[in-house]
Amino acid sequence: MQDLVVVYIAYAIAAGSPGPSNMAIMNVAMRQGRRPALVFAAGVITMSTCWGLVAVTGISTLLVRYAHALLFLKIAGGLYLLWLAWRAARSAAAPDRPASEAVRPAAQLGALYRRGVLMHLGNPKAVLAWVAIMSLGLKPGASPEMAVTAFGGCVLLGTSIFAGYAVLFSTAPMVRGYARARRWIEGSLAVFFAGAGSRLLFSH
Repeated sequence: MQDLVVVYIAYAIAAGSPGPSNMAIMNVAMRQGRRPALVFAAGVITMSTCWGLVAVTGISTLLVRYAHALLFLKIAGGLYLLWLAWRAARSAAAPDRPASEAVRPAAQLGALYRRGVLMHLGNPKAVLAWVAIMSLGLKPGASPEMAVTAFGGCVLLGTSIFAGYAVLFSTAPMVRGYARARRWIEGSLAVFFAGAGSRLLFSH
């Protein structure tokens, strides 16, 4: 139980701390509302779960051995974040549009889910974080039941955290705040995504 608590606390800190995925969920929630944000968060959760399976089953050792696979993911993820930075900057520079001209978010749900998946797919640090977290609590020779319990608990925590961001930032006060400070928020996101993409591209 003590090992599981260590795993859960470490994962909650890693998943809940500000990062590209959480910032993107917040942005979608404030711009488009709760349902689109939950769909985007579902994409993030899906890919996070996949990375967790890679870590728990030991496939991560193959990824580390074949460093070019991680390099490809790192480059793709960095370029994707830079693309998000460009989109945010373009949105910040665009004039405010009447609500009647806004695109209905329901038509974008599939694209939002794919964007959520890509957000985590292009971040090789996500699988390395999973490996590090599992290594904290799963000692050599740990039973399969222990691994499944640790993995399942982290998935539930991740679902709660990512969906929680979507719900919290889609509340009326947050949406009104976004409407008042749209340009500043989008500009800040552009800087954040540009910095995160650059660090990912040039990190060793």
